[in-house]
Amino acid sequence: EKGGQWAKALALLAEMALAHVELNTITYSSAVSACEKGGQWDQALALLTEMSSARVALNTVTYNASVTACEKSGRWAQALEILTEMRSARVELDIITYNAALSACEKGGQWAKALGLLADMARACVEL
Repeated sequence: EKGGQWAKALALLAEMALAHVELNTITYSSAVSACEKGGQWDQALALLTEMSSARVALNTVTYNASVTACEKSGRWAQALEILTEMRSARVELDIITYNAALSACEKGGQWAKALGLLADMARACVEL
């Protein structure tokens, strides 16, 4: 099952680091995605922090997996914090980013925040 693979992905990432294999955006993004599929939002966010500390570039795919992990776990505030971080890092927010954040707000009953995101989408010319 895909959702149960997050622990294996983290273990593999750790093994790679111990073997002095260079961890890059793709390897980290794969691990973040595995955490997202396993509902491990806290692990996904820890990987984002680790990537930043290691000076590994974060991209839209990496951030989207993290926003989706937060959305699946009902962590709307964390999802919105990631969007703020994306904007600060000048990483493109796409339809996947906004959909996951909107869903997180919906699950948390944050209708005003969701309306604000829709306005942001319109300003950024993101198509629905």
